[in-house]
Amino acid sequence: MTQNSKKNRIIFIDLMRAFAVLMMVQGHTVDVLLSTQFRDPESPFFMVWNFMRGMTAPIFLFTSGNVFTYLFKLADQPFGNNPRTKKGIKRFLLLVFLGYFLRYPSATIINFSNVRPDQWRTFWAVDVLQLIGFGILFLMAFIYLSEKINFNSYVVLTTGFFLFIGLSPVFSFIHWQNFLPVPVAGYLNSETGSNFPLFPWVAYVLAGGMLGNYLAKNAMVFKSSLFSLKLAIVGASLILFSLIGNIAETHIFGQSYLWTISPNLVFLRLGIVLILNSIVSLFSIKVDSIPRVVILVGRNTLLIYIVHVVILYGSVWTSGIIVLFYDSFNIWMTIGSVIIMLLLMIGMVEVIHKFKVRNKELVT
Repeated sequence: MTQNSKKNRIIFIDLMRAFAVLMMVQGHTVDVLLSTQFRDPESPFFMVWNFMRGMTAPIFLFTSGNVFTYLFKLADQPFGNNPRTKKGIKRFLLLVFLGYFLRYPSATIINFSNVRPDQWRTFWAVDVLQLIGFGILFLMAFIYLSEKINFNSYVVLTTGFFLFIGLSPVFSFIHWQNFLPVPVAGYLNSETGSNFPLFPWVAYVLAGGMLGNYLAKNAMVFKSSLFSLKLAIVGASLILFSLIGNIAETHIFGQSYLWTISPNLVFLRLGIVLILNSIVSLFSIKVDSIPRVVILVGRNTLLIYIVHVVILYGSVWTSGIIVLFYDSFNIWMTIGSVIIMLLLMIGMVEVIHKFKVRNKELVT
């Protein structure tokens, strides 16, 4: 069953949103269940899976920035009058709240007497929901700044992009928790256990914002193969730049920091994200409609994220699959579990759509 697209519906964004969240679901499922004995770093299959798992967050973040900025700019209203301004602030607050709520350390609302230090550390660690929330906030801030100073929004977003990348290596060496509260320090680097500190991860959201800005200002450009070619060229250039940068870095410092603190990793991953977008956009050029379920999955990324995280990892109120089966499945059992989890998520959004369950706040 398919759903006709509006003339200005960007099908490749729908496909990328669905791909990003389903990749995240399978990545978390495999990471929880697959036994260590099958995680052979020499295996080409595991190497590919591990690399692609590292690409999931950049794809997810880039797509989030792309969608938000596209819809914001498409409204074509001044910042103060743009209906997306209020929605963006509400989205920011919701994402940050949910990010902390999913890791709430106490089964009671106000009694923290039994909370262990490691539970507090987990609670204050910045994860992807808080990151996307602040990414949206920074996008709005840069859009507002460009309007206020009457400066090209591409230049302002690009400046912000390089700011978050450039400060990341510097911030990674600063012991922020020595003079800032841990909840704040967690946003600046990974020292306190954060998986997604703002530096450099917000850069992916801002990069997506650049593309969303371009799409909103150039109607129907995504229907041209030249658009796909431009994405591929920019992506390939970023990959080449990262590789050259890594060679220079190795020569200057005597070793490579590509997979740790180097900005070159951001350029490498972003280049791959752009090439993937170019491939999907090229495929979408002559496609007028896509299966409804793809659109539903793309629109319900937040709901899918929350539900699959609770199922796998549990919460302070519930036990997740990780408690029973962590690191215990063979390859085929893990693959079967991934398929079941994906079908559950797809089935969930279908049921919600069929019975018209109201989940307005969780829909993108």
